[in-house]
Order: sequence, then structure tokens, then C-alpha cells
Amino acid sequence: MYQLSSDQQQFATRAREVAQERIASVAAEVDEQGRFPSEAIAALGEAGLMGLLVPTELGGLGQSPLAAAAVVDELAQQCGSTAMVYMMHLCGVSCYLAAPEQFEDELRAAAEGKHLSTLAFSEKGSRSQFWAPVSKAVAEGDGFKLDAEKSWVTSAGVADGIVASSGASGGEGASVWLIRKDDPGLSITGGWSSLGMRGNQSNPMRLENVALDSSRLIGEEGKGADIMLGKALPMFLICQGAIGVGLAEAAFTATQGHITAARFDHTDSRLCDLPNQRARLAQMRIDIDAARAHLAAAVAKAESGAPDAMIALLGTKACGSETAVRVADTGMRACGGAAFSKHLGLERVFRDGRAAVVMAPTTDHLHEFIGRLLCGMELFG
Repeated sequence: MYQLSSDQQQFATRAREVAQERIASVAAEVDEQGRFPSEAIAALGEAGLMGLLVPTELGGLGQSPLAAAAVVDELAQQCGSTAMVYMMHLCGVSCYLAAPEQFEDELRAAAEGKHLSTLAFSEKGSRSQFWAPVSKAVAEGDGFKLDAEKSWVTSAGVADGIVASSGASGGEGASVWLIRKDDPGLSITGGWSSLGMRGNQSNPMRLENVALDSSRLIGEEGKGADIMLGKALPMFLICQGAIGVGLAEAAFTATQGHITAARFDHTDSRLCDLPNQRARLAQMRIDIDAARAHLAAAVAKAESGAPDAMIALLGTKACGSETAVRVADTGMRACGGAAFSKHLGLERVFRDGRAAVVMAPTTDHLHEFIGRLLCGMELFG
């Protein structure tokens, strides 16, 4: 459905193999223990997939957002937490690519599987409205000092590079910076214990008098929106849509396997012999195919520069995440008590799928943004 080229299909297939052979086996443990999926990220590095978006001249695979969608979809079918960590890495890499010469070391290291990136945009003071940081960078000599309280930083304490936002030192607009995990003044201020996506380590982070020079500035001072909304957000929306579709596919697979195998011994029939069960499975398939088609169409618009590309991209997260919730709920109903337990893996998908609905930009925000654009209004009012 993604209509991949032969090269793109090669990397999607590689991701499927890594996911099935190296990631699926630890997914339940990652969820149960709420621990970071270190084995999964190492496997992706060994397969070269941490450099998926990195240009070939820097040692990467030089792939497009469409390939990213297909790869993330495959990962999410086996482990939502791994897909989320990988998604944030791709978003960070997308920001580095705004100035590839400036961040050549990070890009080369990512291509070698030796650099994990993430985003730190959301703040305690502005909550899910990540585009409006309340922190401020302060000019000091030839450099800057940054103080901020960041909330829900995926891979916090693990990621090598943190792409963080702040208010600009001049008082107008935002700025975006590369923070390294060993920078003095960086600390993790809380733990991650969640309903779903339990392996993400999305911990709150404190930046206290972190000293930065101009080489850490991504883009121009005061024009951080160009990076946040022009580089990070499109990749974020595409990958979130892919995670939703992948989780929904996992729910379908589990449901299909159960209702076609589970039997009523006293009637010598299967669960799928009930018409309502077949109808549920059919609706799940239709919903997933529609969401994946929407995602593929949105990516095509983005890659072609279509004038309504942002409307389509905003819709990918809303469509993918709501599809994951709806399809997993249907699967839970179809499989009954077997789904309520953990042995089908369906309840993990049921929990993981709910993360994106409340993750900024929330579904409510996305509907508002899309509605504003459809009415000819500015995105932020």
C-alpha cells in the first residue's frame, strides 16, 4: 500500500526481519518491567536503520519519509515502545539535517548505530502546547545559558543527543539547541511509569544553567519554529501515524489468530463461526487499510510539496492513533477474557495505542489545527 521502490522495500523488509527476530522476543519483558528496549535499539543500529534518513555521503541509507513510515509501521507491529523511541530518533535526525555540515559528527554516528537522538520540546509550563516554550535562553559572553523544565522526554538519560527548544534570548520567538547527555546541568528529575508505551523512558528533564555555544544552535536564534514545525513536526506526524497503523495491525493479527483457532467444544465450532465475530474482524481490516492509505497519501503530498500537505500530515496522527484505539478495542471485545489476560499480547497494544491520543499535539489539537487551515485561518490563533 505504501508503493515502495525496490530500495525502500529492501529497508522495510530489513526492519520486519529485525522486528520479528530481535525485537518481538523482548517486547513483553520491556513492557512488563517498564525498561528501555536497549536490545531493540542495538539491533536497529546493527542493521544500519538508525541511519535511515542520514545521507549516503555521511554513511547513512539516504531514505525518504515514505521509507520511514514503512519501517516504523513494521516496528510498531512488534513493540510500540521501540517504535516510539525510534520515531523520536528520526525526528532528532531530521533536525540535524537542517544543517548537515554543522552536525556531521552526530549524523555519521547515527549511521553507525552509535548515536541515539530525541526531542525535548514539551515543557511543564506550556504542557501539551509544545510550540510555545516558556523557558528562556540567556546570552552570556559569546554563548548562552539555558534553563528549562522539560516534560516527557523520550529516551531521557539514554539518548546521546537531545534536540531541545527554548524561548529566544532576544525575547522574540523560539530557538532550538542540541543538548548532549553529558552536558553539565542536565538532570533527569523523575521516573516513567505509564499505562502504555512503558519502555520509552519518557522522563521529565531539568536543564539548569546549561552552557551552549553557537555551534549547538539548530537554525537561527528566534526562528526555532522553522525547525520545530518545519523539520521535526512532519516526521513526527508521519511516524505517529505509522505507529498507530502498526499497532492496529498487531491487534488485528492477534484477533484473527484467536477467533480462527479458539473452539467451542460442546458445539464443535470456532469463534469465527459467529457472524458478529467475522463482522468485527472485517471492520478492523477496513479501518487499518483506510488509515494506512491515508498515511501513504499524506506522505506523497508532503514529498511532492502539495499545497494541502500540512492538512494531510496533521491528519495522519489523528487518523492513525484513533484507529489504533478503535481497532484494539474491537479486538478486545472479540477475544473476550483471553484478550484481558496477557497471553495474546492484545492488551499491550490496547494500552500502547492510547498514548498518541494524549501526546502533543493531541487529537483535539489536531482537529482544531486542521479546522483552522480548512477555514483559511492561521495555524496558531
